[in-house]
Amino acid sequence: MGFDFGVAQPVRLTKVSPARLATFDDCPRRYRLAYLERPTPQRTGPWAHSTLGAVVHNALRALFDLPVLKRVPQRAVALVAEFWKDAGFESEEQAARYRARAKGWVAEYVEDNDVTHDPVGLERWVSAPVSPSPGEKPSMIIEGRADRIDARDGALVIVDYKTGRRPPDEYEARASQALALYAVAAARTLRMPCTTVELHHLPTGTIAAAEHTPESLQRQLQRAGETASDLRLATDTLDAGGDGDELFPPRPDRRCAWCDFRPSCKAGQEAAPQMQPWDLLAP
Repeated sequence: MGFDFGVAQPVRLTKVSPARLATFDDCPRRYRLAYLERPTPQRTGPWAHSTLGAVVHNALRALFDLPVLKRVPQRAVALVAEFWKDAGFESEEQAARYRARAKGWVAEYVEDNDVTHDPVGLERWVSAPVSPSPGEKPSMIIEGRADRIDARDGALVIVDYKTGRRPPDEYEARASQALALYAVAAARTLRMPCTTVELHHLPTGTIAAAEHTPESLQRQLQRAGETASDLRLATDTLDAGGDGDELFPPRPDRRCAWCDFRPSCKAGQEAAPQMQPWDLLAP
């Protein structure tokens, strides 16, 4: 009847993770194929660089689960062997070569870094309602798993392991939306300040650290909010009967060469020649 009783409608919270936001930003079609279509469309097989990264992550997680006196290079090497898989490698010889490299990386990491502290979280799930704009009610729930969360001098530090071809730098650490969002969510989940983020590159032993300010974290939240708004609108319109190809268009570029959903995306197949599963390994 048109009556307005002045009751504000509840704000709808959109659950997002750094991985989902990055996928939608990079290629809306890949987002639809990965998160919305069921059954999931055909994907490529495993990639060797992903296998390698998962092994190193699992080995370091397991290492920090051990008592301090057992966190030694020899145990780290044994954990690599325990978690090792050959998926995606060109041959047994290539897999063996990178298995030996991974053992060397984690052994050097243990030797060169202080591993005697107990992290606050290992693969810790963090989740928190946030607002893209100061003073507004939360409109998103940021959630995800951080590789490692340390407590140092009364504050939290987000640690992310890297095994890629190129060592990261401070700019990359500061620009990482994922690290910034984990910092915000960790601070609110664990009720401790968190402004420091670090990228630990195992192949070179490089640690790229960045210190966020409230302003830089707010910029990342605003950027995430804009993506989340676009994502929510596209998803709601699709659910209402909208055209998926128009709402989630492809963004063809060189990354199509190693996209998991290449077999299910003609635009990606035409954008770049397909890479071999081992082509993205660090040389």
